[in-house]
Amino acid sequence: MADPRGFITTPRQVAERRPVEERVNDWNEVYPGGPGRALLPIITEQAGRCMDCGIPFCHSGCPLGNLIPEWNDLVWREDWDEALDRLHATNNFPEFTGRLCPAPCETACVVGINRDAVTIKNVEVSIIDKAWDDRQVRPEPPEWLTGKTVAVVGSGPAGLAAAQQLTRAGHTVAVYERDDKPGGLLRYGIPEFKMEKIQVDRRIDQMQREGTVFRTGVQVGDTLTGHQLRDRYDAVVLAIGSTVRRDLPVPGRELGGIHQAMEFLPQANRVALGEEVQDQIVATDKDVIIIGGGDTGADCLGTSVRQGARSITQLEILPNPGTDRPDTQPWPTYPMIYRVSSAHEEAGDRVYSVSTKEFLGEDGQVSGLRLVEVELVDGKFQEVDGSERVVPAQLVLFAMGFTGPEKEGLVDQLGVELDERGNVKRDKKYMSSVDGVFVAGDAGRGQSLIVWAIAEGRSAAAGVDAFLTGSTNLPAPIPPNARPLTV
Repeated sequence: MADPRGFITTPRQVAERRPVEERVNDWNEVYPGGPGRALLPIITEQAGRCMDCGIPFCHSGCPLGNLIPEWNDLVWREDWDEALDRLHATNNFPEFTGRLCPAPCETACVVGINRDAVTIKNVEVSIIDKAWDDRQVRPEPPEWLTGKTVAVVGSGPAGLAAAQQLTRAGHTVAVYERDDKPGGLLRYGIPEFKMEKIQVDRRIDQMQREGTVFRTGVQVGDTLTGHQLRDRYDAVVLAIGSTVRRDLPVPGRELGGIHQAMEFLPQANRVALGEEVQDQIVATDKDVIIIGGGDTGADCLGTSVRQGARSITQLEILPNPGTDRPDTQPWPTYPMIYRVSSAHEEAGDRVYSVSTKEFLGEDGQVSGLRLVEVELVDGKFQEVDGSERVVPAQLVLFAMGFTGPEKEGLVDQLGVELDERGNVKRDKKYMSSVDGVFVAGDAGRGQSLIVWAIAEGRSAAAGVDAFLTGSTNLPAPIPPNARPLTV
C-alpha cells in the first residue's frame, strides 16, 4: 500500500485549470500544459491517499479492471516505469480515459464512504502524460505473425483497442474509417479544450509502427460492401458506434438554425485544427440553446463560448439532481448528482425540468423556443399549468444522445441479428449471429462511456483471437452484457 495514513493526513487536491478569461480565447486544454503536467507537483501525495482497504471496490467501478491500488502505490514510491506497466496492463489508452472518463472508480473508492475519494483519474493521467514526456511509450510489434487477417470497422476507442490487441497478438489488422482521419468521435466529437488531438495522433502512430493498417475515407457498406469485407478477411469486428441521433419532432423543427450536436462539433474541431469548413455552423453573436444536459451538451457549450455566442442556455427535461448522493444510489454505485464541467465554469445557464413545445421562426430561421416547465409524476412528465414562456434562439443544438448503430448499409448487408434495443446482438465471445463477425462498443451495448468502449474492444479482441487460433492469452475484462455499477 501507499502512505498508511495518507487518506487521513492528506486532503484531496486536484489540478487547477487555467483562468476562464484566458482559456476561452484559445482551443488548448483547460489545464496548463495538460492535466498530467499540471498535477505532477501534487500527485505523489495524492496517490498516497490510497488506503489498504482489503477489497478495492474501485475495481468494480472500473469496467477495465484497472489495477488502481498497485499503480497508486508505485506512484507514491515514484516508481514511474513500473506504474506505467501496471497501467498499460489493463488499459490501452489511459490518456483518453484520464481526460474523458467520468471516473466511476472514484465513486466506488472505499475512502469515499466517509471522506473525499482518492483522485484516481488524476493519478492515471499523470502516469501516462509523464511517460509520453519521458518517451517511455513505445511500439510493441508482435514477434511473429499468425497469417490471419482481421478487419475492424470504426476507429473510435472500441475499434482502436480491438485493433491494437489483435495486432499485438500477431494478426494482420486493417482499420476502416469513413472520415479522412482515424479516431472517430475522439477526433471529431471531443473538443480540443477537453483533449488535444496530439493524444490521438501519437497513439495512431504507435499502432502503425506495430503493424496496424488504417484505411480512411472508406464508407464500408457503400464503396466496400459487407460481403466483400467478409470475403477478404478471416474475421470482422464491428466498432461502428451508436450514431443514430435522437431528434425532437415538434412544430417548427424544419426551421433553419436547428442542428444536431454532431453536425456542429466536428466542424468546430476541424476549424480549431486549422482546416477550412464551408458554410460552418457557428454560434458567434447568437443566442444559443442546447437541448440535453450531458457531456455532449457541455461540449457544445464550451465550443459556443469560444466562438463568441451572445448567450448560451442548456436545457434538461429532468429535475436538478442536487449535489448530495441520493439515498437510492448508495456507495459504491455511480450517483446522479449535479456536476460542473470546465465548460460550465465559463458561461451559460442550466435550466432543468423544462420541455420544448415549439420552435418559433422568422424568414425560415429559428428565432426562439416555446418552453414549458414539467414535473415527474408516477414516472411520466406532466406540464405545469401557466409555466409556458418563450426564450430567444438563433442557434439550437440537439445533444440528446443516440439510439443505436445505423442499420442501412453494412449492418443490413451482413445480416446480423439485432437485440430488442436495436443494437447488434452478440454472444459471450462478442460474436454476432453471423459466424466470424464480432461487435464491440456502443454498436453492441448502446451509447455508453469511453472506458466501456475500450474494455469491450479488448474483450472482443480476445473473442476474435480464440475464434482464429482456438485459444487466446488476451485478457477479456468484461462479459458482453455487463452493466455499469449503478442502480
